Amino acid sequence: MLNQQTLREAASYSGVGLHSGSRVEMTLHPAPADTGIRFRRTDLDGQPEIEALVEHVGDTQRSTTLAKGNIRIHTVEHVLSALAGMGVDNATIELNANEPPIGDGSAREFARLIRSAGIQPQPQPREAFRVASPFEVQAGETAISVFPHDRLKLTCVSSDRGGRFTQVYSLEVTPDSWERELAHARTFCFYEEIEHLIKNGLIRGGSLENAVVIREDAVLTNEPLRYPEEFVRHKMLDLVGDLSLLGCPLQAHVMAIRPGHAANCELVRQLSSLRRKPMLTAQTFVPPPAPRAAPAESIKAGSVLQEGIELHAAQLLKVVPHRFPFLMIDRVKRIEGNRITAIKSVSINEPYFEGHFPRLPIMPGVLQLEAIAQTAGILLLRQAENMGKYAYFMSAESVKWRKPVVPGDTLVIEVELTRIRGKIGKAKGVCRVENDIVSEAEVTFMLGEG
Repeated sequence: MLNQQTLREAASYSGVGLHSGSRVEMTLHPAPADTGIRFRRTDLDGQPEIEALVEHVGDTQRSTTLAKGNIRIHTVEHVLSALAGMGVDNATIELNANEPPIGDGSAREFARLIRSAGIQPQPQPREAFRVASPFEVQAGETAISVFPHDRLKLTCVSSDRGGRFTQVYSLEVTPDSWERELAHARTFCFYEEIEHLIKNGLIRGGSLENAVVIREDAVLTNEPLRYPEEFVRHKMLDLVGDLSLLGCPLQAHVMAIRPGHAANCELVRQLSSLRRKPMLTAQTFVPPPAPRAAPAESIKAGSVLQEGIELHAAQLLKVVPHRFPFLMIDRVKRIEGNRITAIKSVSINEPYFEGHFPRLPIMPGVLQLEAIAQTAGILLLRQAENMGKYAYFMSAESVKWRKPVVPGDTLVIEVELTRIRGKIGKAKGVCRVENDIVSEAEVTFMLGEG
């Protein structure tokens, strides 16, 4: 576990705010361990402060605004992205106006400011939040899926409503990669949005000096694009800033389609809720406390997990720890060496159809992924020395959802164990409905004591 970090000394930068158009001076100050990131308004009586946490998000129209009482601080995402991206855990951001300077529309100036201040390690350990099970967030035109991962990885797709300038980019976020691959990406907007933004009192400080404008198929900018995928990279820069509102580093693979501040902050709210309930979310494969169908000690691997045998419901419950509503397989059809085939009959009575979606019931993609992971876990649990243990989901890669799964479908889950080393296993899984592949993924999991 790494230690927390702060700034070595204070550093200042001045400019104009993108939306307010006001002149502003910003100073970054070191802060004690466990302080987190907070903003201080030096232009107001008492110099009030707002902690950079998702519970203080007051508005997400075109930027992320923090609010506490009558205090507002707009467009915080770029400076927060710089601090999080470069590994600064504790700092105070002083402002003499209600918005940080926009600079050139990227986070490049903030990165330079942090470099000039220097980064100072602190003795207290840094505690990251590691996502234990997949979930997804949908808000309007945005869809975000989150998967377990041992670091922060972002995969992002951006485009306008007509699909123009569709871009895709993926990155493992480290201080070096953030500064090299994201920090220089500038904010952008579509020409047809400008009138609406101005009427709503926004982008008063906007110009081609600090934003890229897209008009039909033309890109209006005062310099060439800095990256081939500058637009999606800026979306990822914003996402890093919004994710920092969790209040600690995040370890997860976040896959976002057309992300925006509203959906980003909703994602962080859900992450924050999970973080407050570690006993419920730390283990994907651990069921709610309940008596098992049979004591683990009484189960003999050879009696239920012989080569080529089927496992029906009663036998399956003696092997896996899952129970309603999180058991995603009904029976094991076949086990042959490192391959296994399981069946899930998708009924209209599945509890998740009540909310996903009432008028168009579709099995969530992350639950298909969970079915793959549960099926893969059985291949490890079949060994006598592993009976009674749990298969903990660690990560998912190469995840693809190809077709919707609806009530009445029979999901056939085919999994091959591709590698096992000690307590760690890797597997490749495919879900089919009839002869069509509906989803696939590569999963990693670890055996642990129950």
